[in-house]
Amino acid sequence: MDKTKNLTKLYYTIGEVSEIFEVSKSLIRYWESEFTILKPHKNSKGDRRFTKENIQQLQLIYHLVKERGFTLDGAKRELRMNKSRYLQKKKLNEKLHSLKNNLETLRNQLQN
Repeated sequence: MDKTKNLTKLYYTIGEVSEIFEVSKSLIRYWESEFTILKPHKNSKGDRRFTKENIQQLQLIYHLVKERGFTLDGAKRELRMNKSRYLQKKKLNEKLHSLKNNLETLRNQLQN
């Protein structure tokens, strides 16, 4: 499921991001140190500010590690080798999900 679908703000705090993914803040900080693609902005106090792009990167990491069961090294290797393929697959899944919702809405309208 796309966790970035309803994001409207420019920046999100680490607390908000941890709630989106239902993981601890420390895990997000750890992933930031392990995955070079993840570079959230930091303000003058050092607080992390995540953009929608950062959250999409986190979603990809979350998918590989938590949903597919990759080790961190395996996820890093997979990202290096197949990042563009995963992004295409993600976009295709989003389009299919949208199409499914539209078809269900149309079916419900026809039944009434």
